[in-house]
Amino acid sequence: MIELNGENFESEVIKADMPVLVDFWSESCVPCKELMPDVHNLSETYSGKMKFCKLNIQGNRRLAMSQQVMSLPSIVFYINGEKKEHLTGSDLDIALIEKTLKTFI
Repeated sequence: MIELNGENFESEVIKADMPVLVDFWSESCVPCKELMPDVHNLSETYSGKMKFCKLNIQGNRRLAMSQQVMSLPSIVFYINGEKKEHLTGSDLDIALIEKTLKTFI
């Protein structure tokens, strides 16, 4: 998974030539850390069909806010640089993430 920050967000997400999943997370978010291994597994399963990125909001709060990420965990899907789907909430699970992912590949 690609680590995002303010310097590479546009080149990796907005200008991507394939669908992009961005995992917004933080060290203090327990549900984020619980989901992360499963999201990494998805990145291996769907490699070449979707780009997988993660953004630690610590140190990147303005960027997260510019993407309307106000709660964690948040998984956001982008197509051609446009935000298409935003999944969020402490009850977010990998089955919903994968189901949503499949609609974009």
